[in-house]
Amino acid sequence: MKTLIVYAHPEPKSLNSSLKDLAVSTLENAGHEVRVSDLYAMSWKAVVDAADYGPHASTPLKVALDSGRAFDAGTLTPDVLAEQEKLLWADTIIFQFPLWWYTMPAILKGWVDRVFTYHFAYGVGEHSDTRYGERFGEGTLAGRKALLSVTAGGPESHYAARGINGPIDDLLFPIHHGILYYPGIEVLPPFVLYGTDRMTSVEYPDVAKAWEQRLLTLESTEPIAFRRQNFGDYEIPSLHLKEGLEPAGRTGFGLHVRG
Repeated sequence: MKTLIVYAHPEPKSLNSSLKDLAVSTLENAGHEVRVSDLYAMSWKAVVDAADYGPHASTPLKVALDSGRAFDAGTLTPDVLAEQEKLLWADTIIFQFPLWWYTMPAILKGWVDRVFTYHFAYGVGEHSDTRYGERFGEGTLAGRKALLSVTAGGPESHYAARGINGPIDDLLFPIHHGILYYPGIEVLPPFVLYGTDRMTSVEYPDVAKAWEQRLLTLESTEPIAFRRQNFGDYEIPSLHLKEGLEPAGRTGFGLHVRG
């Protein structure tokens, strides 16, 4: 297995850094190939601008179309091209980050904004009366799996169904479904650590053991059963879920998960 770890935390001595290092050693010791994109160490440029697209930047800037033209011409900036190559190389992508303000750190969102360009991660495939592009289960990155490894400062009860922060599956849905599944990546259930602001060194061995177990079962873990766009569950072109497919009592994000 070839694994790319995209890591976003500014402190080399953080819990997130320890989890990243443990993932590298665990996977390599199991015979897997591993690459790491340490975004802070790379001084990753987090904002999209005209410089990303060189001669293909229009005035006014049109991020989607300009990024697609630059991708087609092979003239995206070297840092972006390198990350796209890593994604194409990988079988599995692990995203290691703290949950900040209910989402990923800005530097990681900037990685997505710049790397997931038009004609690479979206805007691919046939658009017709029966298909609305290759996405949500299809696309450039189909055949790969992804796992979010997330640390949350608050206790687990705050992220439960009736918790004040909302269910963790809902908070992560925009990343799971909207960023990862959209270009075709199968999404594994997340590895979430709660109460990490109060975690002690005494607790870490149990955390490390649980993380190692998840890593060593990546290949056998079933992905979240998101519905595929072009395989009969949705009306085209409205992309509304067909009547009668929703499980009893389920609403919201949960409609887009089978079973």
